[in-house]
Amino acid sequence: MSHNVETMAWANAKPWHGLGTEVSDDLTPIQMQKAAQLDWTVSKRPAYTINEPEWSEQCGLIQAEGHHFIVRDSDNSVLSQCGNTYVPIQNKDIFDFFVKFTQAGHMKMETAGSLRDGKEIWGLAKLADDFELAGGDEVKGYLLINQPHAAGKAMTIKFTPIRVVCNNTLTMALQGEGTALRMPHVKEFDADVRAAAEEALGLSSQAISDFKEKADFLASRQFKQESVLNYIAELYQPQILVDKAKAITDEEFVMQEKFNTTATQVLQNIDLSPGATMKSAKGTWWGALNGVTYLEDHQRRATAVGNALHSSWFGAGANRKAKALDKALEYANVG
Repeated sequence: MSHNVETMAWANAKPWHGLGTEVSDDLTPIQMQKAAQLDWTVSKRPAYTINEPEWSEQCGLIQAEGHHFIVRDSDNSVLSQCGNTYVPIQNKDIFDFFVKFTQAGHMKMETAGSLRDGKEIWGLAKLADDFELAGGDEVKGYLLINQPHAAGKAMTIKFTPIRVVCNNTLTMALQGEGTALRMPHVKEFDADVRAAAEEALGLSSQAISDFKEKADFLASRQFKQESVLNYIAELYQPQILVDKAKAITDEEFVMQEKFNTTATQVLQNIDLSPGATMKSAKGTWWGALNGVTYLEDHQRRATAVGNALHSSWFGAGANRKAKALDKALEYANVG
């Protein structure tokens, strides 16, 4: 299916990819799980091989010690291989986890779904806290929880601010420096794990306050053309900076003429993407950052059909956006 969305339910604003089933915005987490068709379980099952080099009716089965499969019970589809230590986490555990916070009014479920044929489950909850930058540039806060039914990947919880005017997203750490809260599949989703996750969710108010401070700073700092070109090159074409350093004179090296299609698109986005002319964005490092996030969230989907949503939230796109935020802050600090 397009964007690798298998099933999905959403409330309020229609997602940029237009997929999934619209629901009311008052669903409980468990109701959202059912609406998104995620009311299925997984099990860890032993792997087997045959006792002959070639298949025949006389072949017998041999259990492959230390090897298992993660299987969706509703249709027996194999989601991943895994080892002895892998502990499955059920979809219901994830959505039940949100109940305490939705009942307290701290957040409301807005989106949930399955990506990559069930290998990735996610839930997106709207936080009670929002903020505005200069000129009415509204940013809303969300919590994104990602549960991969795959070996070698951990359940994660991330703070995800979304800029309303263009629906651009970022994901940020709730715990630690530079990483999200991660819970490997090596133990049950028990009281200790829930307590750690709840502590992370308790940090969400601080997370949105910290992001507002960064966004305000970026919106207050005007960029110079040379700096923003270096910024784009550093993110998408670092070799250009090496070539520039080797050039005999600056006049012999026009960086913009060296840009590939992606870098050129980001440069155009800074002036032309939705919200680019707002007071907070025009000529500022906040605008430069959103030139990147608009590319990763909206324009790359045309060339990455089947992977756009996954990349934007959990994969390479999310990593590039996080790096873009860090670099924008670095450049803005320099002046």
